[in-house]
Amino acid sequence: MIAGMTDGRAVEDLVVGVLGGTGPQGRGLAVRLAAAGQRILLGSRDADRASEVAAEVAALAVPAAGGAEVSVQGGSNVDVAGAADLVIVAVPYAGHAATLAELAAPLAGKIVVDCVVPMGFDELGAYVLDVEEGSVTQQAAALLPDSHVVGAFHHLSAVLLQDLSRPTIDGDVMVVGDVREATDAVQALAGRLPGMRGVYAGRLRNARQIEALTINLVSVNRRYKVHAGVRVTDV
Repeated sequence: MIAGMTDGRAVEDLVVGVLGGTGPQGRGLAVRLAAAGQRILLGSRDADRASEVAAEVAALAVPAAGGAEVSVQGGSNVDVAGAADLVIVAVPYAGHAATLAELAAPLAGKIVVDCVVPMGFDELGAYVLDVEEGSVTQQAAALLPDSHVVGAFHHLSAVLLQDLSRPTIDGDVMVVGDVREATDAVQALAGRLPGMRGVYAGRLRNARQIEALTINLVSVNRRYKVHAGVRVTDV
């Protein structure tokens, strides 16, 4: 075990922070994890807005929690980064680098899960934006040299995540990272979402393909009017 990463605690005992938690993906992940009993800190540039959305997330999660305690609190991104044990980055790509550059100190020694996709749109639809470091996840690793950066949760529909009338989501979470304990923890976290599994999909250098696949799913969704995900077979 790498000292300070999780201190040997099971994933269900970790406090999970969601940076950009007021956006669709961050909010959706917070709803599902809170309903599964995970303690959630929801972060935003606007702490008051984060507190408002945290209350909304908790209200959505309670009916689906089956009696489990629901704990969702809001705060600024910097406060959440410092207080959480494991942090999910779900900020818009345009603000990704600037946000993380300010959080290197509070995120040091922690598992940081990046689910940001470098996506653009034009008259032909969605396309992948070039990232100098190779991928958004690798950009995060460069900006957070003392954190254990993992890429995951790219392929989950924000609409389905927030729709707790559907108790399970049929799909897998592809997880990439360079530290086995970190990827194991994120796989376990993904497995807390009913219907989901975390599947190891390679090292950080493979994050570009994982991120780009999201654009293909957007194209599937637009053509077939669905919320497509990914299922890995024979695993």
